[in-house]
Amino acid sequence: MTELNYSESIFVATSPEELWDIVSDVTRMGEWSPICRACWWDEGSGPQVGSWFTGRNETPDRVWETRSRVIAAERGRSFAFEVGKAWTRWSYTFTPTSGGTTLTESWAFLPAGVAGFGERYGEEAEAQIAIRSEAAHVGIPITLAAIKKSAEHP
Repeated sequence: MTELNYSESIFVATSPEELWDIVSDVTRMGEWSPICRACWWDEGSGPQVGSWFTGRNETPDRVWETRSRVIAAERGRSFAFEVGKAWTRWSYTFTPTSGGTTLTESWAFLPAGVAGFGERYGEEAEAQIAIRSEAAHVGIPITLAAIKKSAEHP
């Protein structure tokens, strides 16, 4: 079975609180992600638990939108959201480090996603999940590097 979890970390020379303010502003995600081109808040007043936002994604093969719900929002410590009907979870943790913050981005393909892909794609579900896993493995380091650049060189 395809790996369903992945995370990577990077050092960023800014405080956890300042970095959280940047990362939790989902309207900036299109600046950093190789797939997400834009996000906007739908319901709620920004990065707080229960708020919903839409993301517009693009690959060479397709364009699609997803709705996500914020599930963790503790300034300077964590920010996380689940996509769709809790099919995937994206999370960011902010660990104080001498001279800045260790930022960790994590992706998890959740059991509801595995079941949902089984219903949607049938025999092709595993291949479709593998595509999503590969995108996370490629995209997370790109996203982290772009966030670092934005935070350190505004």
